[in-house]
Amino acid sequence: MDVWVLVPIPDNISPLTLKWIFKNKHDEEQTVIRNKSRLVVRGWRQEEGLDFEESFSPVARMEAIRIFLAYA
Repeated sequence: MDVWVLVPIPDNISPLTLKWIFKNKHDEEQTVIRNKSRLVVRGWRQEEGLDFEESFSPVARMEAIRIFLAYA
């Protein structure tokens, strides 16, 4: 499954940075019942037509990362 290819970063371009977002889910009594997290990209440095043809959401859910790592 060749989904993507890693390429070296050009000298004049900085890579996109990532950030973890954490959120607590509460029940009716405001007791924490679940901790949720997601991985998001900081900033927007892509240009339509040059870097991509379709738009996408730069967010990875923790469940998706776990599944990916389980198959790795």
